[in-house]
Amino acid sequence: MPLIEAKGIKKVYRTGDIDLCALCDVFLTIDKGEFVAIMGQSGSGKSTFMNILGCLDKPTGGKYLLEGIDVGGLDRDELAAIRNKKIGFVFQGFNLLSRASALENVELPMLYDGLSSKERKQKAMYALMSVGLEGREGHHPNQLSGGQQQRVAIARALVNNAPIILADEPTGNLDSKTSTELMELFVKLNTESNITIILVTHEPDISGYSRRVIKFLDGRVVSDEVKESGSDEVRK
Repeated sequence: MPLIEAKGIKKVYRTGDIDLCALCDVFLTIDKGEFVAIMGQSGSGKSTFMNILGCLDKPTGGKYLLEGIDVGGLDRDELAAIRNKKIGFVFQGFNLLSRASALENVELPMLYDGLSSKERKQKAMYALMSVGLEGREGHHPNQLSGGQQQRVAIARALVNNAPIILADEPTGNLDSKTSTELMELFVKLNTESNITIILVTHEPDISGYSRRVIKFLDGRVVSDEVKESGSDEVRK
């Protein structure tokens, strides 16, 4: 069974008397453990699709199945539970609380899980260590570099052992050296922990770290290519 299955997903926005089709009959599957890059120009539908995958939005038509469950039939609380347990989010702007330490930012997803303070701290510390930030747990975002802030965001995405990471332009605010280090971390998480990683990017060099590249145009999938194992070449 695929981890993610899009069955004819549509997303239509109404502006006055005009219907704008942001997604038009998208069919695709993503299996557990894949590393997928989603590419496309502004307005191509890639971000809309990511919002649906992340249970932040619902399709107008079609079905989105996550581990075989039709997400469209879930209520607000059930969707929130999926976002907390199944999906880790990494955004271009880091989305960290400025007045909270790195440790406190990573603890946030666990606040409603009924864990003790000690358990939350232990899990958050382990997540920070897994992204190379041991010794930085007491630092606030303004005391960290952009790359370190994004690593805190990744640790926050990992702390509940979510099987999926959705990353929206995760290197957009980073220099090339830091971007390379961050993408190597994603590759490590994918290969060593079998975490499914789906990232939106407009940069070909960033998409090159993935094993599969899906390109959107005008709300449709126009190409879906998988890199041959042990090769830099891709096949359709």
